[in-house]
Amino acid sequence: MSILVIEDDPRTGDYLRKGLQESGYGVDLARHGADGLRMAMEHPYDLVVLDVMLPGIDGWQLMRALRERRDMRVIFLTARDHLDDRIHGLELGADDYLVKPFSFTELLLRIRTLLRRGVAGEADLYEFGELKLDVLRRKVTRAGVEIALTNKEFLLLRLLVKRQGEALSRTQIASEVWNMNFDSDTNVVDVAVKRLRAKIDQPFARKLIHTVRGIGYRFGDEA
Repeated sequence: MSILVIEDDPRTGDYLRKGLQESGYGVDLARHGADGLRMAMEHPYDLVVLDVMLPGIDGWQLMRALRERRDMRVIFLTARDHLDDRIHGLELGADDYLVKPFSFTELLLRIRTLLRRGVAGEADLYEFGELKLDVLRRKVTRAGVEIALTNKEFLLLRLLVKRQGEALSRTQIASEVWNMNFDSDTNVVDVAVKRLRAKIDQPFARKLIHTVRGIGYRFGDEA
């Protein structure tokens, strides 16, 4: 497994590189936003550990550029600890958000959880009518047309398809897709579903993602 660390603080960057290498990962380190973006685009890393406050290109801008890399997971590791910052990072498509100062053991656990996710006990291909979701290739098509999804959108769709016919609460979706618990007034799930619908459902007459009033969302044909 290969990891790219994008961190401008010399001590933190060196510490992360050394600790992750000792944990068995191949690690590259970028200390500038532009260098990190170039490396992420040129190499198939399994995961990126990304700071927000970077010289040149900041973490928010970099995350926007990485959203189409559906095979690359991203963890924000930053001193920005406001709830709005966490929500913003996750809405941009990051898989997790950890605040500095951090426990290396916790970071390592989160990395291992993300890299294991979806490996065992899952079908390689899901089909529902004209929609096909290829887990191994991380490819989604509908009516033969490939649909580009961000990593978060892919994980959300995969969850809905796997649990098709079930009414999933926003809390369930947030826990499964973002691996975090959210306050009830946080709309990150609704925003993500809206974006997914625009790609999966809007161009087609047959709608597959349905709102279950007072609960959350369900995938399948309308009841």
